[in-house]
Amino acid sequence: MSISAALDRALFKDKDGGGGGRTTIVTERFKSFLIWQVLQSTFLLFIFKTLFFSPFTTNPFTPIFFSFISLLLFHLSLTTFAALLFFVSSPHALPYASPLEISLSFVRLIFVSGGEQSLLRKRVGVSFCFVVFVALCAASGAVAVVCACWACDVYSSIDSTSNWVAVLGNLGFRGFLIGMFYGLHYVYHHRWVLRFPIVQRPPFFSLKMGLPSSIGQALRFSAVGYVLSGVLAFFLPTEYRNRGSVGLLIAEQIIFYIGSFFVILCWELSHHLHQVLHTKRVVFAPLKGSAAAETNPSESLLATLEESTPKSLLQYLAYLDLCMVCENNVDTWRRAAFFEETGDTYTRVVDACMQPLKEFIQQLADGLESSSAEKSMVQLSDQLSSPAERLAVSKLSESFFDSQLCAWSARIIASLTARSHKEDKFGVAQLSGSNATVISTLLSTLLAVETLMGKKTNIQSSNFMGPAGIKWATVNTGRRESTASAMGKIRGSPLYAKAFSLADILRTSIYSIVSAFHGEMMNSEKAGLLEKDWIVSGKPLYGTNELLLHKLRLFLDFQAS
Repeated sequence: MSISAALDRALFKDKDGGGGGRTTIVTERFKSFLIWQVLQSTFLLFIFKTLFFSPFTTNPFTPIFFSFISLLLFHLSLTTFAALLFFVSSPHALPYASPLEISLSFVRLIFVSGGEQSLLRKRVGVSFCFVVFVALCAASGAVAVVCACWACDVYSSIDSTSNWVAVLGNLGFRGFLIGMFYGLHYVYHHRWVLRFPIVQRPPFFSLKMGLPSSIGQALRFSAVGYVLSGVLAFFLPTEYRNRGSVGLLIAEQIIFYIGSFFVILCWELSHHLHQVLHTKRVVFAPLKGSAAAETNPSESLLATLEESTPKSLLQYLAYLDLCMVCENNVDTWRRAAFFEETGDTYTRVVDACMQPLKEFIQQLADGLESSSAEKSMVQLSDQLSSPAERLAVSKLSESFFDSQLCAWSARIIASLTARSHKEDKFGVAQLSGSNATVISTLLSTLLAVETLMGKKTNIQSSNFMGPAGIKWATVNTGRRESTASAMGKIRGSPLYAKAFSLADILRTSIYSIVSAFHGEMMNSEKAGLLEKDWIVSGKPLYGTNELLLHKLRLFLDFQAS
């Protein structure tokens, strides 16, 4: 067995993921993460002591009592940081309260109850968790830097108590600043959000691919942290400053930079290891050939989708597994089980994937409505944005926090619908009415996203065309023009990039269905039954039935873009 295969098997003992073991998947991965984090940090410590700290240490591997205590404290600080990564991480972004919101609403949070206050309490709780994370990162940085650098002869040869306290205070203070800077950067740039890779690779290969980026990040962080902590160290009291020779000062600066780079590299590799371990696919299915695989192979997956905590990591892993089953031809026996004769499994899968899209449309529609209303009441200046505009943009941004889940859901139902054209032997997709529901939901989601992007969605009616082909009138969608023009201001922002990415996924999903059923749809169009066969009869989630039909015709003509 190769090293990479052995590592993959050791990292993921839960590969089959079936049965009652699904509740312990995240726990087992967290334990594996802690174990492998200790092993990799120990290996790095040996490498750095051998290559980088040895010129400054006479006997780098001499076992003395203080070295043993330093090693324990060093691993304790790194294990604390690793545990912080797990507890602060989330598969999706979380809304948090700004310092201004906390200060203005402090009294109401205590004495006033209600749904709005409950939401604000959750936001304040998330902000508090981030503050604790940054504080513990700073403390971990202080301990780790001191333990990494203290074994060098420059520090271990200090005999005076005052010099010992001065050097220890200086090292600890600068390590504290580096840890705080790293924690602030980690929180501000949302690095705590788990990024699920588009292509699932073996863990050993994923870890190897992340080494260059981790080293580059560590070099940048250590350089910035070295300069920042060095500048702020000048404000320490006089007794904490270095009073040795110039050569000793230069040696201390070199050792500190190596030590800070080593600590940040351990943190970066822990972050990368955490991402790899917790975003790896779990197969929620019994072993092929077992009795459960013959009777009900989809029960474990469906139970995880329906019974696990909403928007938890376990539920995200279940959606990822379902997406790969529907799109790939690796586990065709599992996809074939979705089209069983009763149609219950297919209905449960579609309903589970509809829920994230429905919630997204509702949140986005509410944000668009509130934004349009606030724009009509508040005149925005060209130089300053109003609080109402910032609140509206915040609501719209929060609606995209679960965009990964929405993207998977759209791809799943589109792939299942397209594959039902050939793989659905019992016609459960058509008989259950899921085809029209899927098309209408995808079109409604696309319309909502395009409205956010500022794209005008008007129906050009042929009844108002003049003899020269001039369009004399248009039928409006019912949405105010001010909404589209106002939302067009987000172009170039991160929100626009998320909307553009999701819109592209939705168009691709709709085109996959249209391509599979193009002949049937064209026959329905000629018979005047396109709306009856492929659009829901009731009010759609967003827009109108006429608008959905118009959009579907654009896809049939391959003109939707």
